Amino acid sequence: MRSGFARTALAAAGLALAAVASGGCSGDGAANATAAVKKVPVTITSANGKHIFTAEIARTPAEQERGLMFRTDLGKDDAMIFTPYPADGGPPREASFWMKNTPTPLDIIFIRADGTIATIAENAVPFSTDPIPSGEPVAAVLEIVGGRAAELGIATGDKVTWPK
Repeated sequence: MRSGFARTALAAAGLALAAVASGGCSGDGAANATAAVKKVPVTITSANGKHIFTAEIARTPAEQERGLMFRTDLGKDDAMIFTPYPADGGPPREASFWMKNTPTPLDIIFIRADGTIATIAENAVPFSTDPIPSGEPVAAVLEIVGGRAAELGIATGDKVTWPK
């Protein structure tokens, strides 16, 4: 869901057409598409305890550009982690995400190199192309279902860990 990539829309359209052509857009097709994705536990330690999410990993530029676009199957503890960020390597840098083609509101959690939460963009508006900036250099980004951060008491400064 990184902004500024025109090819994202083209790639997504191509994937959608391929899914339709193969009969994919049924419930089984969507489940099969996400079943092959590698998932890891991501733990956020906050003032009121540990919260564990099952996160898909977005490592490549293409995976990070696509993010959670078109997804309507997210459970309350599902997530996507963009690691390393940026995908092409290098030191942490400021991030800017968007919600283009994303029908589910998300909390976008920007994570510093030391694993602490820099900022949280709560309930990002579905389908919006407005940039959502990190505000400072980050090394990873976690997307969870909108409203979960507030519901669980997750805040700036909390620690985020996952197997790397």
